[in-house]
Amino acid sequence: MAGSPGPDVLDVGCGTGIAARQFQAVGCRVLGVDPDARMVDLARRSGVEAEVAAFETWASAGREFDAVIAGQAWHWVDPIAGAAQAARMLRSDGRLAAFWNAFQLPTEVGEAISAVYRRIVPDSPLYQRWMPRLDSYSRLVTKAADGIRGVAAFGEPERWRFDWDRLYTRAEWLDQVPTFGGHSQFPHTKLREILAGIGAAIDTVGGSFTMRYTTVVVTAVRIGTR
Repeated sequence: MAGSPGPDVLDVGCGTGIAARQFQAVGCRVLGVDPDARMVDLARRSGVEAEVAAFETWASAGREFDAVIAGQAWHWVDPIAGAAQAARMLRSDGRLAAFWNAFQLPTEVGEAISAVYRRIVPDSPLYQRWMPRLDSYSRLVTKAADGIRGVAAFGEPERWRFDWDRLYTRAEWLDQVPTFGGHSQFPHTKLREILAGIGAAIDTVGGSFTMRYTTVVVTAVRIGTR
């Protein structure tokens, strides 16, 4: 893993294990932590070892890690308490890295999907914020960096950015949707309706689409000894 001093990775807010599996694929040993038991169950089914807990109060039982990561999840963690907890879990020269993927749907697809949310869950603001702009994520990065600076155990936070594209089939995108923030709160019947509506929207553009992504990262190295 580029930028990591070793293979032992703790995935904070692991969800269904999407990020964890990518780290496993390059040879890392990954342990996930997530407060949602349903997400942890799905992660375990996909081959990711995971435990149910809020990260700030999670007991590591003496386990140490080379990297603590959080994909699309650090904004749910208290920025200072989370950084302090990460410092306790990391070996010297270990790395904390929180990242978010800002994505931009093709205009036609984005408008059709927003219409699905407005129709099925009109009282939910989710359809207005489920696809935050890049500047929204920049604010999250700034908040995370400020939290890291509040913990003397880390060096100065760095910001990284990566731009990339990803082709999604209908099935691949529908597999992602339930993992997005807020979707686990919908009744199963509503979620099924949402997925059916989104599937129909993707069918109208030929069954697939290309997503433009920007990954924004805030990262810092654990300095000194505990």
